[in-house]
Amino acid sequence: MTIEVLKSKIHNVTVTGADLNYVGSVTIDEDLMDASGIVENEKVHVLNRNNGERLVTYVIKGLRGSGEICLNGPAARKMAVGDVVIIMAFAQLTPEEAKTFEPIIIFPDTATNKII
Repeated sequence: MTIEVLKSKIHNVTVTGADLNYVGSVTIDEDLMDASGIVENEKVHVLNRNNGERLVTYVIKGLRGSGEICLNGPAARKMAVGDVVIIMAFAQLTPEEAKTFEPIIIFPDTATNKII
């Protein structure tokens, strides 16, 4: 048996773009991906602090150092430029592994989405 636990969290970043005409996903600055341990195409949950919306999508690599957080496709209707979001990824672990596992949680600067 495995359980799902928090693997990675990018806490409080600001949406910089919303592209309704894209296939779908969330684009994340590659620096934030590296710091949080989130990888391209990984399934993530995106929680909008401004309106309470929650969605599940996958990650596309954004330009390194850009601070980019862009909601693409249908997700662009749920979150607007300037909204503050939390992005989380989860992992399947055995209960024994989960007891000692430590998630990576980063707290970027909300104004610039840069790692502090």
